Amino acid sequence: MKTKGFRTMTRTKRSAAVIALGSAVALFAAACAGQGGGGGGSTDADADTITWWHNSNTGEGKAYYDQLAEDFEAETGVTVEVSAMQHEDMLTKLQAAFQSGNDEQIPDVYMSRGGGELQTEVETGVVRDLTEDAADEIEKISAFTGQYTVDEKVYALPYSMGIVGFWYNEDLFAEAGIDEVSPSPTIEEFYGYVEKLDAAGITPLSVGAKDKWPAAHYWYYAVVRECTFETVEAAIESKDYSDPCFIKAGENVEDIIAEEPFNKGFLSTGAQDGPTSASGLLATEKVAMELAGHWEPGVAGGLTEDEQVPEFLGWFAFPTFDGQAGDPADQMGGGDAWSVSSGAPDAAVDFAKYLLSDEAQQGFAELDMGLPTNPAATDSVSDEALAQLIPVRDGGGNTQLYLDTRLGQSVGGAMNDAIALMFAGEAGPQDIVDAIQSAAESE
Repeated sequence: MKTKGFRTMTRTKRSAAVIALGSAVALFAAACAGQGGGGGGSTDADADTITWWHNSNTGEGKAYYDQLAEDFEAETGVTVEVSAMQHEDMLTKLQAAFQSGNDEQIPDVYMSRGGGELQTEVETGVVRDLTEDAADEIEKISAFTGQYTVDEKVYALPYSMGIVGFWYNEDLFAEAGIDEVSPSPTIEEFYGYVEKLDAAGITPLSVGAKDKWPAAHYWYYAVVRECTFETVEAAIESKDYSDPCFIKAGENVEDIIAEEPFNKGFLSTGAQDGPTSASGLLATEKVAMELAGHWEPGVAGGLTEDEQVPEFLGWFAFPTFDGQAGDPADQMGGGDAWSVSSGAPDAAVDFAKYLLSDEAQQGFAELDMGLPTNPAATDSVSDEALAQLIPVRDGGGNTQLYLDTRLGQSVGGAMNDAIALMFAGEAGPQDIVDAIQSAAESE
């Protein structure tokens, strides 16, 4: 998931699957015992302790990850030092660690988002090739390893893969007289929802434009609709964004902005931090919709007064446009994976594999922490709204990775800046394309 500050709260408690974790951990105990370092200057002593960074930093999600670390330690004797942090903080600290060139500052196991970010990690030699060491796990989750593969080698184990769409308040929709909601609406149907909500005095949408990426998601998705998957990939490969579909995508987003559907002060609204954030406004029923990923039920749950996933949440896909070139079955999203640093001991590989075990993934799914990649766990997602994303995700279309992640930090950052300016009325469709083209040529 693109777990931007992901917080997990749920009305469903984890079940006996967690108790069964001990047996899964035992499978790794022998492999961990007596191992030396796995490169990068690791020593035998290093194998006794590994570090793990993740972004499930509150609630039951944090407690679950703490328990997994404790179970692994109890069975193997390997201490797992856990650092749970807010998503943006984690990304900042990871970048600083990678740039330091010091193996001791880089966590042994950490969250990877794939794409251009992973490409950079491979090129700088900070991440470990898991192709052979985790061959069994990779075979089991092979449908999701593409964005974590560089030169036919897999460098991360995806544990959650989801898609972005509109999460909406079913009660507010009913109050506005919206009796039927299409799971894949046309843009005309979408504008109909906005008009009825406006007429009922309900703010249609929230967006955390302060953090840029929530606003940028609109352009990413419009690109998925207007450009074929092959066109986008070819543009990235050739660094040529002259195809008119990219301009058309921007024009579609301009049209949405012109409807003025967003919360007051959306340019200074954060994504997920507190009740006045975009996710907080949805969770507290101040707005009717938010464009967000599969992490949204967990985030919203962490922002409600009773710390429970709201029961009113429904979901539908980003709207389609007349004459679009993109396949309507294509979606935009991505996932999260566990990478192992090149200087980590082999015990870190065993821990990353353990996190992909049937039992660990089932517990993850039962707490609605995301959409698991292990097929043994896909039926364990307890939240109905979240579970409905799985058949869409697995429905045969392509899932275009979040474009900022796909393009990497320098190009993705320039793109997000330009899209944020569009939301502020200070840039247009051509400005976004120009920013991407210029940044790509400068790499």
